[in-house]
Amino acid sequence: MVRTVDGTANRTARAERAELTRELILTAAERMFAEHGVFAVSNRQVSEAAGQGNNTAVGYHFGTKADLVRAIIRRHSGRIEEIRQRMVAEIGDGAELRDWVACLVRPLAEHLAALGSPTWFARFGAQLLTDPALRPIMVEEALSSPSLMRIVDGLQRCLPDLPAEVRAERAAMARQLLVHMVAERERALAEGAPTPRASWHDAATGLVDALVGMWLAPVSTPHD
Repeated sequence: MVRTVDGTANRTARAERAELTRELILTAAERMFAEHGVFAVSNRQVSEAAGQGNNTAVGYHFGTKADLVRAIIRRHSGRIEEIRQRMVAEIGDGAELRDWVACLVRPLAEHLAALGSPTWFARFGAQLLTDPALRPIMVEEALSSPSLMRIVDGLQRCLPDLPAEVRAERAAMARQLLVHMVAERERALAEGAPTPRASWHDAATGLVDALVGMWLAPVSTPHD
């Protein structure tokens, strides 16, 4: 019986050490990828930054670099999804355009505010968006979010007269503006630089204003 108890305790201790190692690696990788780009940082550098003497620690705990990237996304996406689901439930299906845009913007801002400064997730996301090899991972993870799909549907219902090609173009604009403006604020906060808005809540308000204006902007004909 004693051996069984000791064996269980040992397995528990090993599992706890492994989980701590994974968290150290994720934190180091997220920071380094955000600051330098994913492919500019080797697994060896991540292992060293995480305080791991074994340079194969990243591969052992996560597999490929793509697997590590996906794990970093999922480290944050669960909490962001909770916030987004709460907001979508609060506004209901009859919401207006601004409500849906707020559901798109505010969950990430609220999550980053809760983490405190410095954070790296927004800059990490900006790096992924500009990397053709890794961007599909970001898109795939986003498409797995039920609340995000409801927001996209809500936006489309609020813009029934917007031509399909213009809707697609403005969706791409919205994605770029959201990702890079949030990343820019995160960078400024980390460096102690001044920011246009005093809080993440206020920054989200400004971004919602801009995105609503963009979606509602007049559509020019090709010869205009």
